[in-house]
Amino acid sequence: MKVAILAPVAWRTPPRKYGPWEQVASNITEGLAKKGIDVTLFATQDSITTGELKHICKKGYEEDKTLDPKVEECMHISFLMENADKYDIIHNNFDFLPLTYSRLIKAPMVTTIHGFSSSKIISVYKRFNDIGSYVSISYADRSKQLKYLANVYNGIDPKNFTLRKNHGSYLLYFGRIHHDKGTFESIQIAKKAKMKLVIAGYIQDENYYQTKVKPYIDGDQIVYVGNVGPNERDELLGKAYALLHPINFKEPFGLSVAESMFCGTPVIAFKKGSMEELIQDKKTGFLANNINEAVEAVKQIKTIDRNYCRNWAQLNFSIDKMTEDYIKVYKKILK
Repeated sequence: MKVAILAPVAWRTPPRKYGPWEQVASNITEGLAKKGIDVTLFATQDSITTGELKHICKKGYEEDKTLDPKVEECMHISFLMENADKYDIIHNNFDFLPLTYSRLIKAPMVTTIHGFSSSKIISVYKRFNDIGSYVSISYADRSKQLKYLANVYNGIDPKNFTLRKNHGSYLLYFGRIHHDKGTFESIQIAKKAKMKLVIAGYIQDENYYQTKVKPYIDGDQIVYVGNVGPNERDELLGKAYALLHPINFKEPFGLSVAESMFCGTPVIAFKKGSMEELIQDKKTGFLANNINEAVEAVKQIKTIDRNYCRNWAQLNFSIDKMTEDYIKVYKKILK
């Protein structure tokens, strides 16, 4: 079986810091390579993989602002499609655009839907319902208008996350700084709980950061440490008292939630989107409906067994489980 993995080209694969779709595309590629499957990663030239790397774009357009995103995306997607006949399976991790080629190539295409940026794009998926093999990353993120072949939770490499017996006393917000992710709400929770909050993440909405986040940063109770890389991420997550995830949208998955549990760190999240699938309420964290409920959950964190958090994550969100699930999808299509 020869598999081509199509990654996005906003960032390097795997990303140096932020880049969740690139990270998942990397994890799928590495998982397949570890299983001995002939896998080719289509990503930027500076990407890293143990499989074969194919590229036409030198760098991610978010890392080199001189590049035009549409140009890079068109060049990248068409480059893979021109080579599609060399593969048994095309695994699309690039949203809806590659679907427009799917009737023009012979190789079957699997599309992992990492979320819907807008309800308007569903019409593209609907158009290819008859030949598209769609995979959701949570049952909460499914559209009733689409036909799904499977649900496969995102997988994470446990080696990148350390279970620490001795944790710190700070709360952690880890993710892009945007209204959707609840940075402001995390600050309010920490202030009401009278605990230190460490904020780490990529500033996606500058105006939101300037008006809703920056005024509260004092370098003492509320600290912003910037957009951090893998080593810092492991340490911040592992040493946190709890991860705060008070989202304002129906999140499709939430990599930081699973990563936190791999470190044994409980998660306090708003009960939206996929959170009920990722978090076992009162066992690996707490599901809250508002800021006050989240503050009450902070008081109960000591009741959570950090070893159980790690075991839950290993059982449900490991790179090995994800890889095995995707191999089943590929085999089902090829039969």
